[in-house]
Formats: sequence, structure tokens, C-alpha cells
Amino acid sequence: MRRVRPGGTTQGALTSVAAGGTYEEPRDLPRLWHVTLSVAGKSVPLTDLRRALEQLAHDHPFLLTSRYASDHAEIRYWEEARDLHDAAAVALRLWGEHRLSAGLPPWEIVGLEVIDRETYHQRIAEGYGPPPATPVGVHPF
Repeated sequence: MRRVRPGGTTQGALTSVAAGGTYEEPRDLPRLWHVTLSVAGKSVPLTDLRRALEQLAHDHPFLLTSRYASDHAEIRYWEEARDLHDAAAVALRLWGEHRLSAGLPPWEIVGLEVIDRETYHQRIAEGYGPPPATPVGVHPF
């Protein structure tokens, strides 16, 4: 809501709730999305891959867990984004953008799942879907 001051100048947007009214969260605020990124490619030494995934976890502070084998890996983390499109776009860039700085292998993305927090918790409560990421960190499959 914009208010016009005397003289025609405007005042910044205000949010208020009338007495007895209800407050609705603005729709464009960031939300949390659970991301599972799967990558695969030619086999690499496990010690090098583990070190690279640990560096990725350091570079990307929201990384929850990584599981890996010599020719594939799965990365799970929470992303804060306005909508699913934004969360997916960030996820699809993650591997490539950190490849050199973390020393990640030149693998391709072979899978991506992005779900909202409510769906993630609903799946867990119903007994299907990936279990909560414990222990957090980098682990072999």
C-alpha cells in the first residue's frame, strides 16, 4: 500500500492488518527447498572424490550430506529460494560452478529432485522418501 503525503510525494510500502483481519505472508518471500542432486561419470579415486566433496561442503554451507562411490555421487541440502524454479536453477549450477574450486570430477548431472519443506516432512512422516540426512557429512554409499 502506498500513501501519498501532502504535496504529492509517496511514502514507502506499509503492511498493516486491520482490527479483526488476518495477516497473509507475502508470496515472494524465500522458502526452504530440499534438493537432491545426482551426478555420475568416469571412475575417480575415492580419496580424491571425498576430499572434493568435503571442499564442496565447506564452500556451500547448506550442504547436509553427500554419498559417493567412484563413479557417482548424491548431494542433499536445503536451498533458500523464492520458488522451485530458482531452487532448481541454483542446484543445476552447483556442480559446474564449484568444479574447479573444489576439485570435483567432470561428471554430468543425472538427476535432480527439488521439493518444498512441507512435502519433505510429509514423506518422512508417511515412511517413504529419503530418511533425514544423518549423520551429516560426506559418506560412501
